[in-house]
Amino acid sequence: MTSPNSSEVRPRLSRERVLRAAVGRADAGGIEALSMRKLGEELGVEAMSLYTHVASKDDLLDGMTDAVFAEIELPVDGVDWRTAMRTRAISTRQVLARHPWASSLMQSRTSPGPATLRHHDAVIGALRRSGFSLELTAHAFSALDAYIYGFALQQASLPCDRVEEAAQLGRLMAARMPADQFPYLAEFTVGHVLQPGYDYGEEFEYGLDLVLDGLQRAREATD
Repeated sequence: MTSPNSSEVRPRLSRERVLRAAVGRADAGGIEALSMRKLGEELGVEAMSLYTHVASKDDLLDGMTDAVFAEIELPVDGVDWRTAMRTRAISTRQVLARHPWASSLMQSRTSPGPATLRHHDAVIGALRRSGFSLELTAHAFSALDAYIYGFALQQASLPCDRVEEAAQLGRLMAARMPADQFPYLAEFTVGHVLQPGYDYGEEFEYGLDLVLDGLQRAREATD
């Protein structure tokens, strides 16, 4: 225990510090590892002290979600819609890779914070300024988010996350799929997945461009 005369001064507790610690704990152990008691222990305070800065566990989760949204690069004025959407999608995926627990929360919270609202407004604004109708804007937002979050969830659920581990897993799986019974799956695994340097994560931008190509055709059809 730190003595009263110690020169060591514990940082003042604040909402920002509580949220930062909560995000770090969720990054390390998943959202299920987060509790007010454990968070208080990490910050060196009783759990009840946290309620001075967050009203409830739900308020904590809302704040954490908003903090993650704040990390995403937003569309800026003067950039064409496709570049803006592509940059935002890649940034979102990078953020979700750092905070894999956040994917479900970012789509389910009902009390959005300022960063969340700013994010959605910027995305909608970039599409509307580029001539997307309200209906097409809704289609674009939905299609892009379904792809971004769906890919992030799928990648997070893979049994391995390194290229070397994926190749080893692929070889084990290939041994269990006789080519005479599963010819196309065996061909795909051996001829593509097990090729040197294959990385599932690189599929993201290819699929993203397919979505953007479709939206571009839909946008041009409204001119």
